[in-house]
Amino acid sequence: MPHSLVLNLLPQLPIPPQYLTGRHLHALFLTFVSSVDRELGDRLHDSTADKAFTLSPLQIHSPLFKGGKGGSKLHWEHQQPIPTGTPCWWRISLLDDTLFSKLTQLWLNLNPSHPWHLGPADLYITSIQGTPQSTQPWANACTYTQLYEEASETERSLNLSFATPTAFRQGQYDTTLPTRECVFNSLLSRWNKYSGIVFSAIALESIFPSFINIHTEILADSRSKFIGIIGEVNYRLLGEIEPIQIKQLNTLANFALYAGVGRKTTMGLGMVRRL
Repeated sequence: MPHSLVLNLLPQLPIPPQYLTGRHLHALFLTFVSSVDRELGDRLHDSTADKAFTLSPLQIHSPLFKGGKGGSKLHWEHQQPIPTGTPCWWRISLLDDTLFSKLTQLWLNLNPSHPWHLGPADLYITSIQGTPQSTQPWANACTYTQLYEEASETERSLNLSFATPTAFRQGQYDTTLPTRECVFNSLLSRWNKYSGIVFSAIALESIFPSFINIHTEILADSRSKFIGIIGEVNYRLLGEIEPIQIKQLNTLANFALYAGVGRKTTMGLGMVRRL
């Protein structure tokens, strides 16, 4: 069962920008896991395979943030420190029940006075949201069976918002173009790996981008440079297509909230949701 959990956090000291990278947040998540199961934390740290979780960059609670049309008001880079006492939120999605059940102990025994460390700053978890909220579109939970059963057999418009920079691996190199193959094969491989409801093939040839409003963003750190796209793409399902094939593609579009697409989803990139 996939979960999209939003942790509300309060820093007790300023968080410098260099500690707000995907690498540092990835390390913080592994610290969470290791606090309840060290062996699992070590295994996730060492694994190079597709991992059963995704993370968001750290977000500042803002009166402007209402999810926006497209929820594109996410920050993926911080130029300034986040000041002491600034309410923040951080999204963690979990794609399999093993990981969720291991971490249940952490959520249930949440100690608001226990600090977690991000660089020099202590962070306190003030609350966790796991169900949809009008002001927080990134929180949700749903079984894989529900995702499939509730998906439409007739809806031919799949509108996806790419909320943090997204790129795809092709051979040895990255591509930023959100082609139907890149986006839907990425979703399909994660769906087939975790859902237990295998789609042997999807009707890729019926998917056509009909509206595109995207631009590229460059993220650079001391190690590397990452170029990804931000924005919205509407994919239309055209021509003769079976209801079950429409249902499968609607399922994958809804699953994007949990799975993300493309590269480095465990470091805050490739966050996507259906509008």
